[in-house]
Amino acid sequence: MNNIIEQMLGAYEIKNTNDEINALKEIIQEIVLSGLSRGGFFNEAAFYGGTALRIFYKLDRFSEDLDFALLNPDKNFDLSQYFSYIEKELNAYGLNLEIDSKQKHNETNISSAFLKGDTLEHILKFFPNEENHTYDHSLKKIKIKLEIDTNPPKGATYEMQYKLLPSPHQIKLYDKSSLLAGKIHAILCRNWKRRTKGRDLYDYVFFLANNISVNLDLVKNKLIESKYINEDESFNLEVLKTLLKNKFKEINYPEAKEDVIPFIKDSHSLDLWSSAFFMKITEQLI
Repeated sequence: MNNIIEQMLGAYEIKNTNDEINALKEIIQEIVLSGLSRGGFFNEAAFYGGTALRIFYKLDRFSEDLDFALLNPDKNFDLSQYFSYIEKELNAYGLNLEIDSKQKHNETNISSAFLKGDTLEHILKFFPNEENHTYDHSLKKIKIKLEIDTNPPKGATYEMQYKLLPSPHQIKLYDKSSLLAGKIHAILCRNWKRRTKGRDLYDYVFFLANNISVNLDLVKNKLIESKYINEDESFNLEVLKTLLKNKFKEINYPEAKEDVIPFIKDSHSLDLWSSAFFMKITEQLI
């Protein structure tokens, strides 16, 4: 096994196959970010979402996707121009994955790509001492989605962060207040009918527990873009709290718990989840 990967694995507590897969995906994510940084991607875009919160702000759950937003709108932005940097970085650590753009069927501001590879092959690369372990050969392929908003709403604020592994690099990302704005937008506007995203709720609790204030300008602009509110509507922190409380009355909490359980260590942290719980803690939003 590559010494750098071995060093990165040292940060994880591995008890079962699910832990192995989560560690595998997260290390691949960090290698992808290093490759993007090497290619100059963060001169044009910023990192945000649950994975940014996990990697840079110690969110205690794993996350699947890599989400980005351009610093300045560009409908012609082509994410594939950075694929060679990602592939070169992955190959440098002996990883065999393919990256392809997702074809758009509708005109949207989001461009997507998928990084795919054989899960069992990479588990055995990361955990060579377990090569005699019996794994389920029907394990799904590794699948990591990259998404970039090519026309993001205005109002985001950023910071620069540095990582030493897999090699020293820098990444521009949304600051914590802007990350909270994006998470609140997801809670209010994500299509819950298709899938109750408990991960959004889990992250929301994390933000409130850490006394992080919300970037009101960004959340307002995102809600206007999604046609959740009108541009001429009165909007302030109290209005936002009311919108959230109304949403929390609608959520299927058993489904939400099922969504997040594979990504966390302690499912007992979800025991209090209910409309009453989320409505009450929303009073602490600043």
